[in-house]
Amino acid sequence: MLLAWLMCYVGFTALCLSTDRHHGELLRSKPSPRRRLGLRAVGGGSLTLSIWPAVAASGWAQGLVEWCAVLMLSALLLVLLLPYWPRLALSLAGVGLLAGPVAAFATL
Repeated sequence: MLLAWLMCYVGFTALCLSTDRHHGELLRSKPSPRRRLGLRAVGGGSLTLSIWPAVAASGWAQGLVEWCAVLMLSALLLVLLLPYWPRLALSLAGVGLLAGPVAAFATL
């Protein structure tokens, strides 16, 4: 479930960064249309692909329920971090990108 959570958090952070407000707040610039499209693609793809580790770990019935819980928890963490510690929210996404392959190999 760690891999699913990391992928969900990275996906929500990428979708968050695709907006003008949060991109300017976190990275101090406005996203170009190309970057915005790329961030949306990465965010949507990461959220879609995060179903795979959840289903692989627990089967379709329980895996989808756990995936929904992981979606909610990762979104809740991001929403709670953004107003108070926006840099920490961005740093956790970076750690998630680095720890994702390690978590993938750990589940094999």
